[in-house]
Amino acid sequence: MEEAKLLDYLEDFISEERRERFISVLANRTKFITVALEDVFQMHNTSAVIRSCDVFGIQEAHLIQNRNANELDKNIAMGAQQWVDVYRYKDTTDCITALKTKGYKIIATTPHDNSLLLHDFEVDEKIALFFGTERDGLTQAVLEQADGFLKIPMKGFTESLNISVAAAIILQNLSTKLMQTKVPWQLTEAEKLEKRLEWTKKSIKSIDKILERYHTKA
Repeated sequence: MEEAKLLDYLEDFISEERRERFISVLANRTKFITVALEDVFQMHNTSAVIRSCDVFGIQEAHLIQNRNANELDKNIAMGAQQWVDVYRYKDTTDCITALKTKGYKIIATTPHDNSLLLHDFEVDEKIALFFGTERDGLTQAVLEQADGFLKIPMKGFTESLNISVAAAIILQNLSTKLMQTKVPWQLTEAEKLEKRLEWTKKSIKSIDKILERYHTKA
């Protein structure tokens, strides 16, 4: 396979430690759970969620930017944007349609009374966790098309958490549950190879010149 040959060539330009780190991280990466953020106004919150995705092994995130279209805060994301695949949409329905086409169940995170409590939620199907704006939560478009509802149980007077905090709690809980199941949650070998190649390229200075040299020899 051409990709495998190229990876073998490029790995000579990175340390053995980095190579092993990529392999180790990818062993715990998943697309079985994904995250969608709908019009989050504060980009430091979005950036923090992307960071949580990386920390808890979530490979893909989806940003719906109907009104708020800003760049990620690299200081908050702490480089996570390099390792998590981020997809952007200008319309909520487009995002939902794309995810449902890929077999995801749409799970709206909301404090509604009919929401399932986090500790009762089981991950036995591919799910896309939707988080809404800091003030208004998710739009009606998401709530009407959701396949399920999820909330974090709370004991105090406050009925909501900061979105980045809520996402971190939910992702930690569900990713831990998922990795203890027998469902096929890991990336395929082809997906791991694709990510290793992409990450290796990102780790090499003057990668364009090195690739040109490789293809000239080939």
